[in-house]
Amino acid sequence: MSDASRDSAGSNASADGAVVDPATAQVEAVPPKSHKDVNSLGKLAFGAIGVVFGDIGTSPLYAFRETFVGPHPLAIDELHILGVVSLIFWSMTLVVSIQYVGILMRADNKGQGGSLALVALISGKLSQSRKSGLVVLLGVFATALFYGDSMITPAVSVLSAVEGLTVVESRLGPLVLPIALVLLIALFLIQKSGTAKVGALFAPVMVIYFVVLAVLGIWHLVQLPHVLLALNPWYAIQFFLTDKMLAFLALGSVVLAVTGSEALYSDMGHFGRGPMRISWFGFVMPCLLLNYFGQAALILGMDDASAAQAMENPFFHLAPESLRLPLVILATCATFIASQAVISGAFSITHQAMQLGFIPRLSTRHTSEHEVGQIYIPFVNFALMWGVIVLVLIFRNSSNLASAYGIAVTGAMLIDTCLMTVLFVVLWQWPKWLTVPVALLFFIVDGTYFAANAAKITDGGWFPLLIGFIAFTLLTTWNRGRRLMRDRMTEAALPLNVFAKSAHGSAARVPGTAIFMASTNVGVPSALLHNIKHNKVLHERVIVLTVEVQDEPWVEPDQRFSVQNLGEGFYRLTLRYGFMEETDVPAALAHTEICGGPFEMMKTSFFLSRQTLLPSAKPGMAIWREKLFAWMMRNAASAMEFFRLPTNRVVELGSQVEI
Repeated sequence: MSDASRDSAGSNASADGAVVDPATAQVEAVPPKSHKDVNSLGKLAFGAIGVVFGDIGTSPLYAFRETFVGPHPLAIDELHILGVVSLIFWSMTLVVSIQYVGILMRADNKGQGGSLALVALISGKLSQSRKSGLVVLLGVFATALFYGDSMITPAVSVLSAVEGLTVVESRLGPLVLPIALVLLIALFLIQKSGTAKVGALFAPVMVIYFVVLAVLGIWHLVQLPHVLLALNPWYAIQFFLTDKMLAFLALGSVVLAVTGSEALYSDMGHFGRGPMRISWFGFVMPCLLLNYFGQAALILGMDDASAAQAMENPFFHLAPESLRLPLVILATCATFIASQAVISGAFSITHQAMQLGFIPRLSTRHTSEHEVGQIYIPFVNFALMWGVIVLVLIFRNSSNLASAYGIAVTGAMLIDTCLMTVLFVVLWQWPKWLTVPVALLFFIVDGTYFAANAAKITDGGWFPLLIGFIAFTLLTTWNRGRRLMRDRMTEAALPLNVFAKSAHGSAARVPGTAIFMASTNVGVPSALLHNIKHNKVLHERVIVLTVEVQDEPWVEPDQRFSVQNLGEGFYRLTLRYGFMEETDVPAALAHTEICGGPFEMMKTSFFLSRQTLLPSAKPGMAIWREKLFAWMMRNAASAMEFFRLPTNRVVELGSQVEI
């Protein structure tokens, strides 16, 4: 990890944590399964259907349609229909099945996946180098793009489902926008209550939804089975040979069929690679493909006029007229679930970024007593909500939103391909004869998709890029500012062992324990200096505590603490957490007897440093970024809340720092 990521917790500006130890990928042999293991595997696979596959599962509502009625419409004939559905099949096979499910899921950071987990896994092996810094920046930019995706996914999914009402009754068109907005606002408002109860309904609803997808597809495939010829890649190749540029631009819509691929990797920690692979290959992928081929069969079986009309919303035309309203309701429920999963993903990735030092402390609430990963971050929730509302009001329908969709997804996919190549070389140490062709294949595939979506920037693709660049600026500014602040504070730091000897005889000792939170393991924290300067007392036991967040999701209990006894009642304590864990300091201290004995919270005081930034004669970064960093620092959640410190046992002491 770069220096910018290796800070730890203590001050208002640097209390998020640090990255210290590299993690290693763990690919363990799977022991023979008992009946109990098989049942557990089945339950996890069932649960994954409800949580993980919502985004990619709702793509049939708009992906096939957009290739024909999007910014670059295609002629509705056999050549183009078979060519498009062939592209969808091979895109799903190469990108989702091989790249993400087949390869990247093998790169787990103690069971966790996603861009940040992959960055943490790789950067530890690269040590301190420019290459490590570049890997970190790539991961941060992929994270930034995810926020744009988190706004577009709920908007386009819910709108596309509610637009099914116009297929049921064309006069309902004016109600689509208000209904979609009400549903979306309700979706964000229920986040504060948690997803545990609602989550219990996710899997059954999504299983019913996927079964309906398959049944509708089979019904039309039986009537026109020759559509299955599109499984042959020649039909995709023929499409390109015939239309060339138009086929290339069509990829910008075809890629909508694989949106949600990165989410499969990110959510691996919730269910494990085994259950997710079973769900994907054994259920989700077949259902999706049957539906796409069914839509193709539906359109090919119509005359030109009917096909043109049905292509406005082919998904809902798959059902008989009497069943379209129930299908609209089911699809709306599915998009609601898909959106819920994306929002929860935004909370999780924000939490990871906070722990790794890229986002300032934000107020975080836990919505479940049993599941640590179920969290709610109010700031992120309402930022996404207002972003979604603005999106819906600007673009007004799912077709316009689909033009904005894709650029963030393909950008993240391309970044994952870059990280995957580094993974091959650095961690897995594949030979060149294997690394080069595999990496080249996915660079061509993902690079082509990204280039095709770049053509949609003026049609709305600018929005997720704008959100991504704003998020990237915020993340890198915070990280850079924290590193500068840490460096300035370290420059004038007095060694703690020297301070302990000199302070012992110069101040009165009072009963109790004082814990001074420090941002680094070097020097004396400013709160301790100011306390002895102004109060002229020291507690019987003085502990300088640094919280470090590692490059791995979980820390083993025997690795949680390290203690240095400096004598005279002074101790330096390091408390380590994984980036998926909660930094609950009192809980960690309550069950241990270190630093001279047990901790009694009623006899323990926590001292925090609060820094105020001052202009520097030689600023470490641009003035506008310094002002942005100062604003972020002022608005960060308190260290007291972040570390779960008892409110009646905390003392804050201020200091001034130039960066």
